[in-house]
Amino acid sequence: MTTHPLGAVKLGPAERASAIATLGGTELQVLVVGGGVVGAGVALDAATRGLSVGLVEARDFASGTSSRSSKLIHGGLRYLEQFNFGLVREALTERALLMQRIAPHLVHPVSFLFPFSHYGWERAYVGAGVSIYDALGLSRGQVRGVPLHRQLTRRHALRLAPALRRSAFTGALLYWDAQVDDARYVLDLIRTAASYGAQIASRTQVTGFLREGERVTGVQAVDLETGVEVQIRAQQVVNATGVWTDEIQAMVGGRGSINVRASKGVHLVVPRDRIQSSTGIILRTPSSVLFVVPWGRHWIIGTTDTAWALSKAHPAASRTDIDYVLDQVNRVLAVPLTRDDVEGVYAGLRPLLAGESDTTSKLSREHTVAHPVPGLVMIAGGKYTTYRLMARDAVDAVAHGLDGKVAQSCTDQIALAGADGYQALWNSRHVLARSSGLHVARIEHLLGRYGTLTGELLDMIAADPSLRRPLRGADDYLRVEAVYAVTHEGARHLDDVLTRRTHISIETWDRGLSSAEEVAALMAMPMKWRHRQVSRELENYRTSVAAERKSQEADTDTDADAIRLGAPDIVPVVHESVAASGDGSAANPVARAVSAGASARPGVRAPGAGRRPGARGQNPGGRTTSGSPDGAGGVAGA
Repeated sequence: MTTHPLGAVKLGPAERASAIATLGGTELQVLVVGGGVVGAGVALDAATRGLSVGLVEARDFASGTSSRSSKLIHGGLRYLEQFNFGLVREALTERALLMQRIAPHLVHPVSFLFPFSHYGWERAYVGAGVSIYDALGLSRGQVRGVPLHRQLTRRHALRLAPALRRSAFTGALLYWDAQVDDARYVLDLIRTAASYGAQIASRTQVTGFLREGERVTGVQAVDLETGVEVQIRAQQVVNATGVWTDEIQAMVGGRGSINVRASKGVHLVVPRDRIQSSTGIILRTPSSVLFVVPWGRHWIIGTTDTAWALSKAHPAASRTDIDYVLDQVNRVLAVPLTRDDVEGVYAGLRPLLAGESDTTSKLSREHTVAHPVPGLVMIAGGKYTTYRLMARDAVDAVAHGLDGKVAQSCTDQIALAGADGYQALWNSRHVLARSSGLHVARIEHLLGRYGTLTGELLDMIAADPSLRRPLRGADDYLRVEAVYAVTHEGARHLDDVLTRRTHISIETWDRGLSSAEEVAALMAMPMKWRHRQVSRELENYRTSVAAERKSQEADTDTDADAIRLGAPDIVPVVHESVAASGDGSAANPVARAVSAGASARPGVRAPGAGRRPGARGQNPGGRTTSGSPDGAGGVAGA
């Protein structure tokens, strides 16, 4: 197993500014567009092959699909029914790698109970399928890392899950998969890529491509925090923007070789005491499956699987979605859940490769790589579990377009930041508790989120003991985690911390409102915010929470989407209507849109102010093609 000798790299405000300067001042071998799990994986794969790498993301890292998943690492039982054994085998191979070598601090085994509703044939049918699932997990000589499945009587199943209604099932099967903190996993990928030299910048949106004839030679981008435009030159650009793939493809004149459709998945979060069970539960639904996933002091219940053609930045969950999930899980519960039991709701979009099927649950979860034009590689489809294979294939395609020999992928041997030595540190958690003065439960919490990087947080607590206190309204988390999110993990806004660096926004009844002021105050010093910006962050977060709650009362997707979009982003992303035109001058609609968003922030320069050589309009011999869709530098789906 390999780790970088320099350890994890900080991604604070100074490091971001340095990265943007470097991106605009040198030609890269590979530029990745999209900061979700696939984009982050591509950056790490390319960097560990010895290539010079940059990555830009229009919003926060993992702000789309990659933080809104079911938080599972699994082969996918339902793909066996589609006879997609290859996909299942690949996913189970990756599951073992992630649990045992790449990220044991973030990927853990989890059990699921599969209740049967029929006698005889269903036990045999499901049992045969899960036996194949187990066998595929043992293929290629790997160690499974999880137990084999077991058949259970109804009585035994009720011992494990007393919450089940006795009359709702005839028996059950217990099998094992794995779960992950999806957003934190992406952060560790990003930081590991940075430790191998990748230049990383969030809130930096691609607004067009640089071209030499037909060939893509880089991108035109804008720093959404300052409005400053920058040209980033690269020999190969990799688009890993998930559900935005079709728009990017059209922007460069692609012929539709990749066709991606978005499928919305809605999840509910309820307190752990609402469902009495020592194991997760999986249920068949009319269109797919429903998971009840243990998540600390909570359960995550989902998901739906419906087509979505509205806002890709903020997919909204409607009342219909929420009621559907509750109805499905209540089929087997002795005490039904109600909307009053729901603490949090989140919705994400899966980027599915479109085929002939009319239903998204039957579209492909495999991935594809394409070259719509020279110099541009596009990767789409796939699932979170197989992100590393997607990244490998994308960089293999990049290697084909680069002159000279490129090394083979080695990410199956690369431990992520926080992983190396994790088990030994976990075994020493009582020693850490005594030396730090924290309760061992707090140390276990930190180890489960930061792995061997926990020492960095403990050093911060030693320097400022006030950071050891729990956050108001979210006492699972410590004050130090909010500061660390800014200084080490690239968080730039309040929502970044409450939604992705922590999960306070979905784990508390008030969606994090009671913690918001304290977190904003803790972020203010490392971010150098003035009082005006702190107030703006709080107002934006409160407005977003109100819009989300109201959208969840709407009956239709259209109504829910319209309500959710009533709350603007804290940093506006350049939209298709303004990015599609303009010549790059200061009067460009792109510049005006960014400037308008920046004008409310003190100390922010308009586009063109303090522009470095290589900025827009200084492109001898080349031309810039604008026309980015909403979120063109956006999240990668998985």
